[in-house]
Amino acid sequence: MNINEVNAQAQASRKARRVGRGTGSGRGKTSQRGHKGQGSRSGSSMNPVFEGGQMPLVRRVPKRGFNNKTFADAIVGVNVLDLENCFGAGEEVTPETLKSKGIVKKVFDKIKILGNGELKKSLNVSAHAFSATAQKKIEAAGGKAVLLPEKKPVVKNKMGTRKKNFLVKAK
Repeated sequence: MNINEVNAQAQASRKARRVGRGTGSGRGKTSQRGHKGQGSRSGSSMNPVFEGGQMPLVRRVPKRGFNNKTFADAIVGVNVLDLENCFGAGEEVTPETLKSKGIVKKVFDKIKILGNGELKKSLNVSAHAFSATAQKKIEAAGGKAVLLPEKKPVVKNKMGTRKKNFLVKAK
């Protein structure tokens, strides 16, 4: 039994709170909603961030810094040990074969080969990046480490947008 299962069992055995069953129950009359106001009305639900008209904390706290998460490349690390287990001697290792064998599952921009583990087979490995130890291990086993070309960055027009003269001169 795990700790999360203990909590689930405790909640399952707890009886639901029955409200609106008379004043003698302790949860009657206004049924824990208080008198009047927005919260007492049926269908009322408020935004958890709402602070009664006061400027919410989310907007009071200054936003600083830069988060590169949306712009950064997704890099997947593959260990030499994984290559040893999944590929035979003399095989080609490419991003497509890594995906087909199930070593790389998520969407990625680049693959980096890392040096964790031993490699005894000679493999021709094509990837976007190699750690120094991974490259040594691949070459020591008699294989090749081939760097794949990276995606070219999108370059915007450095001259800016120019207004073209679409007026045709009359002859």
